[in-house]
Amino acid sequence: MSPAASCAKSRLIAGVDEVGRGCIIGPVVAAAVILDPDRPIAGLTDSKKLSPQKRQLLAAQIKASALCWAIGRAEASEIDTINILQASLLAMQRAVSQLSLPPDRIKVDGNQLPAFAYPAEAIIGGDLVVAEISAASIVAKVARDEEMLILDRLYPGYQLASHKGYPTKDHLTALQRLGPCPQHRRSFAPVKKVLAVL
Repeated sequence: MSPAASCAKSRLIAGVDEVGRGCIIGPVVAAAVILDPDRPIAGLTDSKKLSPQKRQLLAAQIKASALCWAIGRAEASEIDTINILQASLLAMQRAVSQLSLPPDRIKVDGNQLPAFAYPAEAIIGGDLVVAEISAASIVAKVARDEEMLILDRLYPGYQLASHKGYPTKDHLTALQRLGPCPQHRRSFAPVKKVLAVL
């Protein structure tokens, strides 16, 4: 069945989720996904519950079989300017705005809703129970992890490939030793602390 025929018989639900709020470097990345009800994907769940290999496989499957999907982001500089919550909401708005099909309804993981042009609801724990949100969490996580691999090559020494930007002991030790790189979020406490003594 063509996507157009599938659209005609079912409401288009866009799932939206973001990753990277707890990191101290790089962007917050959101994804929006409208799944094809005629092409269900087995194994969708919260991306944090999947191995990196399983996430990669599912992300490829989602991109191949979804009716549409899109990525949105807010950069570290934007996070420092408007705060991490507002940047997360902005990344979600940007993801939805890039979808090639207008959704009938949007389902967002969490308890905060961005201002969308479509009916929307926030669902706490939605990445565990709503397939569209699970798909978005997987696509967003894979996209951000891939970016951390790039930043690891651009800014060696912080071990970004291993911790993906979260404030682990190794990351904080490297931050104290090397100082922040241009992609570190200067409004976040661990980075602020280092900057205060430089």
